[in-house]
Amino acid sequence: MTLVNFLVDLVSLSIRGDDMKNVTDSFLSWGYWPSAGSFGFNTDILSTNLINLSVVLGVLIFFGKGVLSDLLDNRKQRILNTIRNSEELRGGAIEQLKKVRARLQKVQLEADQFRVNGYSEIEKEKLNLINSSYKTLEQLENYKNETIQFEQQRVINQVRQRVFQQALRGALGTLNSCLNSELHLRTISANINMLGSIKEKEKK
Repeated sequence: MTLVNFLVDLVSLSIRGDDMKNVTDSFLSWGYWPSAGSFGFNTDILSTNLINLSVVLGVLIFFGKGVLSDLLDNRKQRILNTIRNSEELRGGAIEQLKKVRARLQKVQLEADQFRVNGYSEIEKEKLNLINSSYKTLEQLENYKNETIQFEQQRVINQVRQRVFQQALRGALGTLNSCLNSELHLRTISANINMLGSIKEKEKK
């Protein structure tokens, strides 16, 4: 059984909702039965480690989709809330701009009445009000964009860290398991050889 066949079996089992025992049986048949018609353990620790690490990473990627999706959904909701707050602030700024425009209209009416006296001062006040309003809107827009970028980057960093930690734990666990199995096999082999030597001596 190849790695591709094992992963296909694993995906099929997860879609059908079968027991995890079937996944374990599939893994054992792939990792410890070298070929059809033969029986034995795969004692090549390098190849088994690479294969097991590949399987662990594949399983983590497949079953980790739900966790990562939930995490991304939560972060997306936070970003949407931030955008909504920014839109509310923008709405407040628009209301403020409406008030400013109303005030400008009033100033213009006063300017018509007092055109001869103080025309330049009124015009200056109007320009100052317009510039102040546009600056306020620009600052709010920049704040919204910076907030969105910050939240997106934080989500990406957290997802990367979570995936790396899970992969590292799985790889270390697989490596320790393989090393323990190899040591156990060597101990059994040594005991068998020792018993064989003792029997040979007893025959002599």
